[in-house]
Amino acid sequence: MMQVAMITGASRGIGRAAALAFAASGFDLVLAGRMRQPGQQLEHSLLDQNGQPLPGSLESVADEVRALGRKVWCVHLDLLDNDSVEAAAEQALSLAGRVDVLINNAVYQGGDLNALLCDLQVDTLQRVAQAYLIAPFLLSRRLALAMVDQQAGVIINVTSGAGESNPPVPAGQGGWGYAYAAGKAAVSRLSGVIKAELGGKGLRAYTLNPGVVTTEALQATLGEAGIRALGAGSAPPEVPAAVMLWLVQQDLSGTHQKRTIHAQPFAVEQQIVPS
Repeated sequence: MMQVAMITGASRGIGRAAALAFAASGFDLVLAGRMRQPGQQLEHSLLDQNGQPLPGSLESVADEVRALGRKVWCVHLDLLDNDSVEAAAEQALSLAGRVDVLINNAVYQGGDLNALLCDLQVDTLQRVAQAYLIAPFLLSRRLALAMVDQQAGVIINVTSGAGESNPPVPAGQGGWGYAYAAGKAAVSRLSGVIKAELGGKGLRAYTLNPGVVTTEALQATLGEAGIRALGAGSAPPEVPAAVMLWLVQQDLSGTHQKRTIHAQPFAVEQQIVPS
C-alpha cells in the first residue's frame, strides 16, 4: 500500500531534507507551507542578510520529489491562520487519500521571535502561541483522527533545546528569547499526550530535537562566520531527516517515544549516519 508523509515547512532546510529522504524510501509526499513559488515576498518571513527571501519553495522541492519517481502534492499552510491549517489537513487527506506520517516542522520565523524580554511585545507572544501551540494542535488532531481510522500512523514534532533548557547567554549573543523558548516548550509536550491518549490505537509520536543544523535559516541569522564558529556542534539537515525516517521505519515498537530524541547523537548511536 502507498504510504504518504505530510511535511510542514517543506520548502527548505530540514523539511526539504526530510521530503527527499522519505521520497527516496518510497513515500509519496504532501508538502505544506507558505512559500509556494521561489522569491515570494511574505509577511513575517525570514530574510537573508541582503534583505531578500531565502531560497527554496514547495514547487522546487516537489520537482525534486518527482525526479525520485514519487507522487507529490503541495498545499498552502499558514501557521498564523487557523482556517489555513485546517484546510491544509483536509486537502492532504483529499488529495493523497491518507496520511501515514505527519512531521510538524514549520515554524514562525518573524524578526521579533527572539526579542529580549524587556523589548518583547504581547502581539509577538500571540503569534508564537498561534504558530507553535495552536497550529500544530489543529493539524495533529485532524490527522490523528484519520490515523486512528487507519489504525496506524506516526507524528513527529520538531522541537529545540530552547524549549527544554535555559539560554546560556542572552538573545542576540547566541542565546534565545522567551517567545521562542515558550513556543518550543509547547511543541515538546505534544507527542507525550498523543502517545498517552492514542498510543493504544496504533499511533506513535516522537519529539525530535535536531540540534544546531546548518540550514539556510541558520545562515541568514548567524552568517558564515557564525556557522564556522559552531564547528563540530552542527550538522547538515540530512541528519535529522535520516533520524525521522529511521524512527518511522525501524522503531515499530515505539521504544524511543519516551524521551526527546536528540537527533545528532542518536544518529551516531543507532549507526544511522557516520559520526
